Amino acid sequence: MPSRTDTLLQSPSPSVHSDSPDYISSSLASLSRAKSTNTFIVKSYKAATQLYLTRRFKEAWDAIAPAVGAESWETSTGAKGEDGEAAEAAPIAQSSHGTRTKVWVFWLSLVHAVVELGAEEGKVEFGGELWKCIAKAAREGGVWNHIIARGYGGVETEVDAEVVVNVATLLLEHMPDQRVNQARLEVWLAGAEEVAPYDGMSTPMSVHSTSSPKALQVRQKILEVYALHVLPAIGEWEQAEHFLEGCGSLDEERRDAFLEALRGLREEKDGVVVRERELKERREREDLEEAAEQERRRLDEEKRKVEREEKERVASEKAKAAAAASKAPWTTASPPKPTPTPVPGSTTNGRPVRKAPTPRAPPANLYTQFTALVTTTRQNLKATPRLVMFILAFLLLAMRRDIRLRLRRALADSWQKVQRTVGMGMK
Repeated sequence: MPSRTDTLLQSPSPSVHSDSPDYISSSLASLSRAKSTNTFIVKSYKAATQLYLTRRFKEAWDAIAPAVGAESWETSTGAKGEDGEAAEAAPIAQSSHGTRTKVWVFWLSLVHAVVELGAEEGKVEFGGELWKCIAKAAREGGVWNHIIARGYGGVETEVDAEVVVNVATLLLEHMPDQRVNQARLEVWLAGAEEVAPYDGMSTPMSVHSTSSPKALQVRQKILEVYALHVLPAIGEWEQAEHFLEGCGSLDEERRDAFLEALRGLREEKDGVVVRERELKERREREDLEEAAEQERRRLDEEKRKVEREEKERVASEKAKAAAAASKAPWTTASPPKPTPTPVPGSTTNGRPVRKAPTPRAPPANLYTQFTALVTTTRQNLKATPRLVMFILAFLLLAMRRDIRLRLRRALADSWQKVQRTVGMGMK
């Protein structure tokens, strides 16, 4: 099937005004314009590729845009212009098949690179409006509309197979919903000429261009993108399997390979879904466990806080009680009146008083002395915290054997001195 471009460039039939001077001059002018246009496209392509390799994307875009009709990208992404008429064909539509394919493939690579810059860097280099339009076309399928309208006269089935592969791959990477890609590929596959598998017996000269090994390879690549990537992306696994089973462009070996790859992708997808579900359940379980652990920690913290406040309250009450006791006045019992000691030689009721001999007191026991001390202190003094601390310290000291021995010796010595003093007073 001759393309629309070939029809436009085809010369009129020789039988119609072949000898007319007007026909000859118009043919020469048409050939001259076509040659000039092709030269312009080739120069633009070479300049743009050099700039692309040095990552000067904005300059590369400006260089290739006139050739592909993307000077005003905002109004070039549809099949019709502002007045509702079909969009004007770009200069690339008049070029040869090889040049046209190379230019469109390069332009699609440039669109991909521009989108990959990201919003921040892309807006700096291209400006906010232009970058948004390019990114929107790549994510919503506008590049399909632009290529069909400006490069192939609005006829989808006329798009070159190599261009179809690249634009479908671009949209497969950037479009979140592949339904637009699916529809475009289905229209192209339905309208393009069926390519039979090459049997290896026909010579290249006897085989039509659409049935050559290269054409078959490109078409199989389109089938791979459509059946193994686009349809699975929208969940149409059964449709992809039925399509591959009934496709006449695939030999049995390639068909089996595609079907096996499709089953592998589906098993992998199902496994990913199962793993995602398990991962989600595990995360939910971990979240519940973490929430329970946080609640337990909160309760423990509250319990420790209550215990700490209770301890502080008890300690505060004890401190207040001790302070109140320390401020209380000391009270002492009245000391007993001393009994007068009779003087030797004095008389009582006219009789001389005879001093009775003082019995020798037995040695005091440490326990008896301590008991007497405690009893006397209890009777004469009101207990205070300081006295209690003193008694406790004394008890702790008395518990040591060496201290007890020292105290016993000291008390014995003191007692002997008292006895000697009393004995000397009696002599």
